[in-house]
Amino acid sequence: MAIVFVLVALLVLAVLVTGNWYVWRRLFRDTTAGPGPVRRIGAAVIVGGWLLFIGAMVTSRTEAPFALTRVLAWPGYLWLALTLYLLLALLVGELVRPVLRRVLERRARASVSAPAPAREPIPAGRAESEAAEPAEEPATTDITSAGAGDGPSRRLFVSRVVGGAAAAAAVGTVGYGTYGVLRGPKVKRVTVPLAKLPRAAHGYRIAVVSDIHLGPVLGRGFAQKVVDTINSTQPDLIAVVGDLVDGSVKDLGPAAAPLAQLRARDGSFFVTGNHEYFSGAGQWVEEVRRLGLNPLENARTELPHFDLAGVNDVAGEDEGQGPDFARALGDRDRARACVLLAHQPVQIHDAVDHGVDLQLSGHTHGGQLWPGNLIARSANPTVAGLDRYGDTQLYVSRGAGAWGPPTRVGAPSDITVIELASRQA
Repeated sequence: MAIVFVLVALLVLAVLVTGNWYVWRRLFRDTTAGPGPVRRIGAAVIVGGWLLFIGAMVTSRTEAPFALTRVLAWPGYLWLALTLYLLLALLVGELVRPVLRRVLERRARASVSAPAPAREPIPAGRAESEAAEPAEEPATTDITSAGAGDGPSRRLFVSRVVGGAAAAAAVGTVGYGTYGVLRGPKVKRVTVPLAKLPRAAHGYRIAVVSDIHLGPVLGRGFAQKVVDTINSTQPDLIAVVGDLVDGSVKDLGPAAAPLAQLRARDGSFFVTGNHEYFSGAGQWVEEVRRLGLNPLENARTELPHFDLAGVNDVAGEDEGQGPDFARALGDRDRARACVLLAHQPVQIHDAVDHGVDLQLSGHTHGGQLWPGNLIARSANPTVAGLDRYGDTQLYVSRGAGAWGPPTRVGAPSDITVIELASRQA
């Protein structure tokens, strides 16, 4: 097992080194005429960016001062996202590069083979010596009209165009994706019909929020935006389905304080996500309870028209606190509709076995950074949205925040208002 781990680690390291060398080559080596400060600055930027990212990861998992983690996290995590999109943009540029080179070569050949302009007639009375003097041509150099043999200049021009366009595309993508996260999640509304839901509960609204990820990047201000957005929907019930935090109560207690302002007629409920078990799940369960939320630790509460249950995240198994579906659902009346809060979509199969009508989950972030959705799809039965498994429906939220880079591309953040519909209405 140790050998496999070492081999995988070496493979990952080789891919990272190769990818970063490729980015440096295309952005800095190929866009300069020779060795110089630009190439050295480029290498320093790439190495420095990765050192910031590694520093942010290490300090977040040690007893380092939280203030230091915050200083390293912003540039370090953003560098990770920027590197991803620089690499993707440069790879797309490989398709553009030969096309642009051919266009320039054709223009150069056309310029060389074009006939010389006819000489103007000599005006009467002008001295022959003046006429014999050739007209002075402007001393301009156009890379696009260079001769067919001007290969190095043309290659440099193409590299600069492709490299500049790739850098602009990557910066623009990361910038817009970061703005989308910091702006706060938008409200998404989904109607879910439940066969067992009584007519009196038709239109019951559950505000679902997951993956807020309060931490060194997203803090108290972000939490306040999330709370204000949830309260603006005036839900009947609020479900916080895990990954609330990335850090200890000591460091993030003030950031989570706005959760005490959550308002819903039937209250706010919470289940753990995998990141709670990286951050001290027991302490956070007590903290959210102090803030007015109701933790459902493999437990169930009977609301007037349906059962609401919650199970711990599978990450809790290492601490003897994993999900216990029998405890949460084993003795319930299956004639009543049941809504289950479970952080990870993979828990849907146990929910089906226990006759759950609707499972509410998060965890996937919808992929967060495209093409991350392709990876998320390989590990989760549903990445985002509403799906059905037998008689059980599964809704997966993309989440309100972001993990690592405070950036989302192709997977906008959301708070979902689930409106339950009775088929008897």
